[in-house]
Amino acid sequence: MSKYLKKYWIFAVLAPLFMLGEVTMDLLQPRLMSTIVDEGVLGLHNHNVGDLQLVISTGLQMIGLVLIGCCCGILSGVFANLCSQNFGNDLRKDTFRRIMSFSFEQTERFSTGSLITRVTNDITQVQNLVMQAIRGFVRTFLLFGGGIFFMLGLDLSFGVVVACALPLVILCAAFFIGKASPKFSVLQSRLDRVNSILQENLSGARVVKAYVKEPYEQARFQTANTQLVGTQVDILLLFSYMTPIMNIILNISVAAVIKVGAIHVQAGAITPGNVMAAITYVSQILNAVVRVSMIFQTISRGAASGKRINEVLRCAPVITDGSFSGDTKEKGTVEFRDVSFAYPGMGEEHVLQHINLRVAAGETIGILGSTGCGKSTLVSLIPRFYDVSDGSVLVDGVDVKDYRLKELRDKVSFALQKSEIFSASIAENIRWGKPEASEEELAQAASSAQAMEFIQQRSDGFETKVDQQGMSLSGGQKQRLAISRALVKPAEILILDDATSALDLRTEHRLYEALETYHPEMTKIIIAQRIHSVMDADRIVVLENGEIADVGTHAELLENSEVYREIYRSQRKTGGETDVR
Repeated sequence: MSKYLKKYWIFAVLAPLFMLGEVTMDLLQPRLMSTIVDEGVLGLHNHNVGDLQLVISTGLQMIGLVLIGCCCGILSGVFANLCSQNFGNDLRKDTFRRIMSFSFEQTERFSTGSLITRVTNDITQVQNLVMQAIRGFVRTFLLFGGGIFFMLGLDLSFGVVVACALPLVILCAAFFIGKASPKFSVLQSRLDRVNSILQENLSGARVVKAYVKEPYEQARFQTANTQLVGTQVDILLLFSYMTPIMNIILNISVAAVIKVGAIHVQAGAITPGNVMAAITYVSQILNAVVRVSMIFQTISRGAASGKRINEVLRCAPVITDGSFSGDTKEKGTVEFRDVSFAYPGMGEEHVLQHINLRVAAGETIGILGSTGCGKSTLVSLIPRFYDVSDGSVLVDGVDVKDYRLKELRDKVSFALQKSEIFSASIAENIRWGKPEASEEELAQAASSAQAMEFIQQRSDGFETKVDQQGMSLSGGQKQRLAISRALVKPAEILILDDATSALDLRTEHRLYEALETYHPEMTKIIIAQRIHSVMDADRIVVLENGEIADVGTHAELLENSEVYREIYRSQRKTGGETDVR
């Protein structure tokens, strides 16, 4: 991640430099205090007569140094924050950009909750690590090294106290940090779980309420949250044990300095002011070591989070750009050549097998079959949501793997059964298909999708704000908005993946009539459960167990396809084929 810091190297250099100024001011204070005690108060070199003027002048020097140190500390904090925050901003944007390039396979492997944690909490932990590295770490080691230097300048015997205390402090810190470090990875994975449950319940709130599963989901969240808190408490307990032990060592060291100092003062080797200065320096030295242990806590957590972020950044997209971005002679053709497909991780269990199908430009194709036969999977191969396991898919005569992804997906417009509606106005939701779409184009797309009626009933019309995930709309309204979005997009191929399942038959029929009237040039691939949805298509493809069972018109299939006749008869029995025309 060093490349993200290089951009802000000036801040990363200035923050430690100003920190050096702040620490220097702190290290000079005990020496000046020693002068006040020895000369200003005790008057050791003035026949034991104090010097008030010296006390005042030295005190003013100390105040001046404090102010200088304060300014240096503020500037150090400003530059450290500029560095860490900008670093985190760039890292977060790059991580999100990489996530957006992931295929469905990769997103599912990480899980949505885990990716949310990595983009938010994990990057915050790495930001904290950067802040500590260029500010806290520098301050700590300068205090540690400077304190030893100035203390030994008072009397070498004080170094014996530090030499005895230091190994104890280091061993204590190493023990507790070693115990805590492995727990930080566990902590982040527990946070992943909490975020996943939260995300599932917010997106599936209607289902939870419909099945009165609130107590169950509350218990599930409570279990995950209890595990998270348990891990956090384990870590905090470890460091809560460490702090008093460190304080005991620190206080014993101060007492030892006082004892050694008293002996030397009686012997006339050093002055009382030097003893006071030595106490301050010992406190600074050992406090610096204690602070190091806390910094290592940040380092351990930041390192664990950094590893998780690197897993995302180093995960190369499975679906990669091709090189073709030129023009094609064909416009709107789709061809499947001996296509077989198995989902990653499913081994040899193919969802699709040996699919051969050519869809001509402007043709309307219906795809029908039982649940799980591979209908949605088949059309997902066209814009390369997944790549085929065997065979090839061609759009306008070019293998989809050869296209640049943007050029390929610009050719395809999608509307799904589960309509993704964003917390924005109706117009903004439709303009996802074409950001620069005019009001006339919005109206035309909405009219074709049979959405104009309910839009006009809203007081704000196209500017009506939609609640998160379209909660303020019915299922049919959301589907019609999604179809409007697909129609306003200037694409060659329109795929409706069971996108009319929430529409009544009459509205669905008017939709298909509008598609033929206003979008005759678009190639239309319609996935449906109801025969009525596809019976007027130029051809209907019947899928069974991942293979093409039959292809033909409605009349041809009724005559020649036993699978189609069975579906037709079952839907007539349930009233699914009532003619509304």
